[in-house]
Amino acid sequence: MYISCGTDIIEVERIRDCIENIGEKFLKRIFTDKEIEYCESKKMQKYQHYAGRFAAKEAAFKAVSKNLDNKYSVSWKDFETINDKQGRPKLNLVNIKTENIQSIDISIAHCNLYATANVVILYKN
Repeated sequence: MYISCGTDIIEVERIRDCIENIGEKFLKRIFTDKEIEYCESKKMQKYQHYAGRFAAKEAAFKAVSKNLDNKYSVSWKDFETINDKQGRPKLNLVNIKTENIQSIDISIAHCNLYATANVVILYKN
């Protein structure tokens, strides 16, 4: 077994600018429908939640990248962050080989200025 981790931090304002300037095209390119629905439900704090999910995608890519045959074979939507029944974030990997993955842990935090995420993956081999 071995552990791989990734972390990322991003300015909330950067994500807000992309959403306000590029709009739907940016949202649909980066986020899944479930992620958009969740973030939009946060009303005044939606930009912090979008930034948190963006950071989660970056952190997840860093955690799995050394196990990819081709780092260009994945897209933004191949990493989806949803919440479980208790409200904890959970990472879904789509179109990524997961047979060697034993478990994934994700943590997201945000404030007015920044959002950060950490992803830790435990591999079987």
